[in-house]
Amino acid sequence: MAAPIPMPRQFDRELDDLKQSLLRMAAMAENAVRKSVLSVTTRNSDLAREVITDDINLNRLELEIEDQAFKLLALRQPLATDLRLIVATMRIATELERIGDQAVNIAERALELNSREPIELPVDLKAMADLALGMVRTSIEAFVQQDPKLAVQVCQRDVEVDLLDDEYIQKILDMMIKESRWVTRLHHFVIIVRNLERIADLATNIAEDIVFIVEGKVIKHRCEDWALFGSA
Repeated sequence: MAAPIPMPRQFDRELDDLKQSLLRMAAMAENAVRKSVLSVTTRNSDLAREVITDDINLNRLELEIEDQAFKLLALRQPLATDLRLIVATMRIATELERIGDQAVNIAERALELNSREPIELPVDLKAMADLALGMVRTSIEAFVQQDPKLAVQVCQRDVEVDLLDDEYIQKILDMMIKESRWVTRLHHFVIIVRNLERIADLATNIAEDIVFIVEGKVIKHRCEDWALFGSA
């Protein structure tokens, strides 16, 4: 009969399983955003439908992570950093699920847009998506490495996305005034830009959770100040 696994080793394995589940979810969320934006820029409705259909898998994984985390909290009664890690992992999973929701929103807009004649936009949606997804990747890398400095980089980049959001929205609104017949289609693009800006905000929320794990500091809604001054 095999000897029982010592409790500390068993806990470490269960904690690692939780982390791996979160990394899988992050990859799924990132892929959903990438495909949804591609479905808009290439007018590929099949990709949009895939994003919408696959969202259920992201939702299921969030529930699995929540279940894993609650079991660890109930059975292992972790302390200090481990406790913060488990709590923050649940919060990060929620943010990733919301990123998936934003991808679905973009995909739904793509289906509407792709059913009509194309229009040439004065903005680069892919560039904005790449910036937002870069923030998501950096926040997850900060989680893996437990590195608050990487989290700070995410906070700093959020300002760039906000500026791009303002610029793009204004350009689309200007186009609405000039081309009133395109108002409905252009409104879809306004929503897509807002979805991308929201993804960047959710990445910033994840960065805030990393600071909570490592530093034990709650900097919710103060991420940019913390990046500038090193305290909240």
